[in-house]
Amino acid sequence: MTDATNPAPLTSDDDWWRSAVVYQVYVRSFADANGDGVGDLQGIRERLPYLRDLGVDALWLTPFYTSPQIDAGYDVSDYRDVDPLFGSLTDFDAMITDAHALGLRIIVDLVPNHTSSKHPWFEAALAAAPGSPEREFYLFADGQGENGELPPNDWESIFGGPAWTRVPDGQWYLHLFDPAQPDLNWRHPQVRAEFEDVLRFWLDRGVDGFRIDVAHGMIKAEGLPDVGFNSMTTGQRQSELLGKGRLPYFDQDEVHDIYRAWRPILDSYPGGRMAVAEAWAETPQRLARYIGPDELHQAFSFDFLDATWSADSFRKVIDTALAESTIVGAPTTWVLSNHDRQRHVTRYGDGEVGLRRARAAALLMLALPGCAYVYQGEELGLPEVLDIPDELRQDPAFLRTGESRDGCRVPIPWSGELAPYGFGPDGCELSWLPAPATWRALSVAAQTGVPGSTLELYRAALRIRREHPALAGTTGGVTWLETEPGVLAFHRTDGATTLTCVVNISGAAVVVEGYGRPLVASEELTEQGPGHVLPVDAAAWFERR
Repeated sequence: MTDATNPAPLTSDDDWWRSAVVYQVYVRSFADANGDGVGDLQGIRERLPYLRDLGVDALWLTPFYTSPQIDAGYDVSDYRDVDPLFGSLTDFDAMITDAHALGLRIIVDLVPNHTSSKHPWFEAALAAAPGSPEREFYLFADGQGENGELPPNDWESIFGGPAWTRVPDGQWYLHLFDPAQPDLNWRHPQVRAEFEDVLRFWLDRGVDGFRIDVAHGMIKAEGLPDVGFNSMTTGQRQSELLGKGRLPYFDQDEVHDIYRAWRPILDSYPGGRMAVAEAWAETPQRLARYIGPDELHQAFSFDFLDATWSADSFRKVIDTALAESTIVGAPTTWVLSNHDRQRHVTRYGDGEVGLRRARAAALLMLALPGCAYVYQGEELGLPEVLDIPDELRQDPAFLRTGESRDGCRVPIPWSGELAPYGFGPDGCELSWLPAPATWRALSVAAQTGVPGSTLELYRAALRIRREHPALAGTTGGVTWLETEPGVLAFHRTDGATTLTCVVNISGAAVVVEGYGRPLVASEELTEQGPGHVLPVDAAAWFERR
């Protein structure tokens, strides 16, 4: 077990996060060590060599804290302990020790916008009277109407339905997500002090960074004013809502005071401790405000995830992200998939077409400057699982809206011919969500060492990204090259060495020449004269020295 009160830093490289590749581990779906059908910390520990060999720099773990698991751990009842479903603090300490020994850093999810309804604070608030100090930790309000029978305002939950639930004494409490996730009152000084202590608790255990859940939502507008439109229409995303104008529960100016208080805490620990915001804002300029030397280190750029499969869309998103990162002096973050969004194999067309495009997009992303986030299983080319029986779905949003995120959360396949494909110990058939029969060909074992497999493509690209002088450790811009319509090409240089990334979205094969020798390609290249034929929906890296 580590000395949790005085852990040694992994390295002295305080800027590791500027060009890192971070692998998102959805804890309950990564690896199950005890055979109960749910992934756990010991399962992650046992699979750390796989992640080292894959070539990533850090792991981002989704919440593993004590929780009723109404929203897969994003409803926290104790921020300083591990839920028994996932193990113990001893397991966490052992896992982070092994990770650091293998050169892997650990980023943990922090959920500060809301707690679980089973958190001691909220249970005390329910037991107390209206107007009591206990209720001031959350956002309780009297209702409208003759007898307070109507919600305090017109806000709606992101999970569908009203954002307010009435308690027996007649007051209402706010929950922007599920009723089991009451929103905290971040104007309360004790709330702020509590989370500053939570940060120190995990930093003392050696955590290298935090992903801040709903980082834009902790402060609500004074007076809780009406939105004035149907804010949370089923199927709409936060970015679309913000496009209508700044909302009274998102991206309020005061939220930056919180991060200005957090940054000195992070900076007081050695080894480059960092934080990345899951934040949505009305404009790129407002999103950039979350980043800087006195606030957070990164904010996710979801525009790259939302780009359509076209050269124009990708180029616009890339140019905008790089321009904004230059203004604030921070690296861009590139994301193709995560635990809240449909896997990009399926978004790009599903089947063979979707996989080809996903492989090409991976090379595009990994050639860009900044930090890349890889969602578990995307290195295997996993598609969204669309046919999960309704009775097995566990996403709370499904019960309220009919929409579900479970399809991207199915446990990843490791080996074997039958589900759950080595997710648990030998012979274990338990899995909290079922994997489809087609995944036997996509398992880690089925792809390892197989030329042209998606897993080997990722391994090759990540190795080159880490070692190549034009890619490794740099965060500068890209130089776009003139190409035929539908083809993206840019290069990055280091001295006399140039690496060029070419992506063919034109609808027909193209001949690529003049960029040097190929290093890696998402589809097989064939020589033609002095150049190479790049198939449709494919990407390749070329080197010229």
